[in-house]
Formats: sequence, C-alpha cells, structure tokens
Amino acid sequence: MKLFKLLIILILLTSAKLKAQNGKHTFALGDSTFLLDGKPLQIISGEIHYTRVPREAWRQRMKMAKAMGLNTIGTYVFWNVHEPQKGVYDFTGNNDIAAFVKDAREEGLWVILRPSPYVCAEWEFGGYPYWLQNEKGLEVRGKEQQYLKEYREYINQVGKQLAPLQVNHGGNILMVQIENEYGSYGNDKEYLDLNRKMFIDAGFDGLLYTCDPEAAIKDGHLPGLLPAINGVDEVGKVKRLIKENHNGKGPFFIAEWYPAWFDWWGTKHHTVPASQYVGRLDSVLAAGISINMYMFHGGTTRGFMNGANYNDKDPFEPQISSYDYDAPLDEAGNATPKFMAFRQVIQKNMPAGQTLPPVPAAKKSINIPAIQLTRGVSLLSALPVPKVNSKPLTFEDLLQDYGFVLYRTVLKGGKNGMLKIDGLRDYAIIMLNGKTVGTLDRRLKQDSLAIILPKGNVTVDILVENLGRINFGKYLLQNKKGITGQVSFNQQAISNWKMYSLPMHNINSVKIDGNSTVAPSSPVIVKGSFTLKQIADTYLDMSKWGKGVVWVNGHNLGRYWQVGPQQTVYVPQEWLKAKNEVVVLELLKPGIKVLNGLDKPILDKLQ
Repeated sequence: MKLFKLLIILILLTSAKLKAQNGKHTFALGDSTFLLDGKPLQIISGEIHYTRVPREAWRQRMKMAKAMGLNTIGTYVFWNVHEPQKGVYDFTGNNDIAAFVKDAREEGLWVILRPSPYVCAEWEFGGYPYWLQNEKGLEVRGKEQQYLKEYREYINQVGKQLAPLQVNHGGNILMVQIENEYGSYGNDKEYLDLNRKMFIDAGFDGLLYTCDPEAAIKDGHLPGLLPAINGVDEVGKVKRLIKENHNGKGPFFIAEWYPAWFDWWGTKHHTVPASQYVGRLDSVLAAGISINMYMFHGGTTRGFMNGANYNDKDPFEPQISSYDYDAPLDEAGNATPKFMAFRQVIQKNMPAGQTLPPVPAAKKSINIPAIQLTRGVSLLSALPVPKVNSKPLTFEDLLQDYGFVLYRTVLKGGKNGMLKIDGLRDYAIIMLNGKTVGTLDRRLKQDSLAIILPKGNVTVDILVENLGRINFGKYLLQNKKGITGQVSFNQQAISNWKMYSLPMHNINSVKIDGNSTVAPSSPVIVKGSFTLKQIADTYLDMSKWGKGVVWVNGHNLGRYWQVGPQQTVYVPQEWLKAKNEVVVLELLKPGIKVLNGLDKPILDKLQ
C-alpha cells in the first residue's frame, strides 16, 4: 500500500510539473527582470547541443541540468544538419530538435532557442551548409538576395518544427535569438531587421533577442529587441552595457557565460579551475542577473562536424572531436568538481525553503579487452567511380560535403622534383604507386614535398582530408575544400585528374573482407568485433595510432590524431550492445591491428 501511495504521489507531481509548462504563458521584459505570467523569473540556463549528445542520452543530461540547479537549457539549431543538401531536410533521429525541446519540457526545463543560420559553436562552417558556396554570388550575413532566399526557406522549415513550442503557444521555449554575435561581423541594422521579420513570418512571434560580446554589442543589437551580453560577468558592467543599448532598462541577461574553453589539434587541453568562477557566478546570481553557461555540457562533435579557426594572424586551427570544454558536465555526462561547486552557488541563491534534487550517480565506465582488427582493406582498393577533369575539382565542385577526396594522376617517372599544391584544404597524404611518401598539413603552412619518381609511368595519389570549415571571422566564404588551386611538379602544372569522392557517410557500405595481416603501405580501413558482458561507457585508446576516424556499430565517433591533445575516442553506452563492430580508417600507421579500451579519457597529451 505504501508503494502504491508513493506511486500516486509521483504521478501527481509529474502531472503538476507538465501542467505548469503545458499551459499558455506570457513571457515579457520587465525593467530589470524577465516576467513569466507577470512574475519575475531569473533564468539560470546552461547550453546543451542536441547534435552533440546521443538522442538516447538527452534525458540523462537534462536530469543533470536540473540537479545542478538549472531551470533552462539553451541550444543552437544547426542549418547544415537539417538541410545537408539543398532542399533536402532532416529533422529525424538525433536531428529531431522538436523532440529535444519536448523532452526538456517533460523534465521541467525551459528552453532558449538559438536558430540563427550562423551559429559559430566550433561547428563545421559555423552551421552553414557547405552547398551555399555553390550558389553563384551568394554572400552570407547580409542582404544579398540569394542568401536571404535560402535563409528564408530554411527558417520557415525550422518554424514549422519549433514555433508551436514557444511559451506563448503552450510550449517551453522562452525566447528566440536572431543572428549570432553579429556585431563581431557587421553593423547593418537593415539586415538585422530582415532577420527579425523572417523569424516572425516563420511563426516566432514571442520574445526575440540578440547577443554580442562587449566590443560588438552596439553594432550587433537591433533596437526594440533585448541586447544580451556575451563574455562579461562584472555586475555593474553587464547592467551598464545592456542599459546603454536598451533605453536605460533591463532585463539583464548574460547569453554566453564561459566557465572554460574548447580545444584544437596540437595544443594543450584547456582547463580552468572552478575556484576562478565561483565568486563571479555568485555575484551575478545574487544581483538577479539571468545567465546561460556556455557550455554546461559540451558532449562530442562527432563525424566531420568540427569547425576551425583562422585569421590573418593565427594559423589554421581545426577543433578536436571531443567538446568536453572542461564544462560542469563532462563529455560523458558526469558531474565534475566544477558542477558541484556551481551547484552550491546556485543552491545558495535560491529562495528560502527551495532545495535541489539529488545529483544522479555517475555513469559506469568500463575498460574493454583488446580488440583484434582481423579484417581490412586498403583504401586504394575501396574507391568509387571517379570523376575526370583536366584540373583538380574541389569538394564543392563534386557536390561533396565532408570526408575525403582522392586525387589521382599519372606522371612519367625517372626524375626528382618538388610537388606543390596551391590551396590545399586541409591535409594531404601523398602516395606514389600505392605507397605513402609524405604528408602536407595546412596547419603548418605546408604545400610542397620533394619526391622521387621511379622509372616508368607513376601513379600519383593525393588523399585530401577536409579538417573542418572555418566557423568564425571574415573568411566564412573562403571555405572550399580539397585542392582549390593547381598542382605542379617542378613548376609545371599537372593536368588530367581523376577525383574519387570518399564522404564516408555510411561505413557499412564499404566492403572490409580482406585479411588485415597483409601489411599495406598506404591508408587502410580495418575492422574487428568485441563482446561485452556489461554495457557501459568506454573510451578507445588511440594514443599508439596515427590519424583517422573511428566507427562503432555504424556510428561515426569522430577523429583522432597523434598530435593531441585528444588521445581517446568516447564511446557512449547508448550505442553499444552485447556484440559490437568497430571500424578504423587509419591514414598514417596502417600496420596497427589491435585496439585497446580505457575507462577514462585522455584529453591532455601532446605528441
């Protein structure tokens, strides 16, 4: 009987929580606070990106958000995952953003939606789909008509999914951001107003806002909308900056508060101790300022969706696949010391008598036995039908989004010389007659390699990897991938190329049935299987490998690279089962045949 009564109480509590969010509400700007149904609401939000977390794990991450004291989560919406090819939309599976928002509602969380076509977010091309670069004359983030046309069609599709979930329609989306840190890019208020009108036309008729860092807030906000601030947490400054750009009023919202930072290949893992942020968080919350932590939980940028930074001063810097971010919730969704410290601060600033739910137990993590990769195939033996052209074609010319392209030509041998690639984007493996002879790395500004051509006709293969399109700054439209210029040998341009597209969308379509004991001298795809008695999170140890990509049960887990700092690949328990298959595309060390597992990540080792 006691258990029955307890069940009834839980059902009633759940029903009351859902009812509180399912009814239509008003959400408005007060002079100093947000007003939900006319009453002050302090938003305590954390950023979680649905694309960076397995759908099966969304709820677990949301429960952790509640346990830390968050009442809201923020998320971008990523154009390139929802319209991967022009006119082809995908809101299914891990891309089902409406389901993500509804899950948050059922977990008692509000949502701040950030569907600006440009998101930055250390995400490939800042969220733009690659095919925009094939639209002649198109210019992003401005009033160019072709861009506005594609933008409008996309945001209308997003509106169909999400506009009904706004708080004023009975949903849990509190407010919607237009554009994204636009003041760091331009200052065209007419363009911003076009954004506003397109959002309204798409059904986003609730509260809209903009967000910008301190130096850009004047250029990036649109009069009439709330100008939120990024990267500032000094109470007096936050209030002054927003008041100056909002008719002397609030409310005051830090749209991106950074408790840590992201990583890129070849640099140390970025960490910042919680002690540096506890006092600042305390002062912000005590002042009644609303906040969105970027990131609360980073997760993993799986597949080929990492972006890259590049400007006139710094080299090309592609980001790693782990988006751990040293966030309060780690890559696997477990509480960190930072989580616990922030939780204490939030509890301290809650109204008297309110307490936070207990922190769920940490997820289990296992160290799986060594996996023997017994099957394999040379990448050069798994090529599709090529496209032929006199000059090298870019990924975009080939209508290819991500992955790799193999460029092949034949030269007369018996001579030495310098092979030069103009406009390499981004990493190349050079092979002569099927044998790797060198690499070129855009990060290191490499574009030339001295080679020795043996006698006779020599097959020259150049395997080019797209390491991620630039996601921030003025070079957004200089993002074509592959070989973007000419290839020359001893200063003579090489013509007559075959291009083999290797986007690696479906690794299961590649026949990997050879014996991997054969020692190839060029990139390989190897495969093995493993059995689990206990299913839990694990990490694949890639520290002895060279460079490549890993799949488990068909899921692309991301890249690895010996340069670090990331030396492991996270495998979520949600994608494991009793019998599993793992596939590795290894570019540099084709002789490795054993893959080891760990029960914890290595994110801080450089080689």
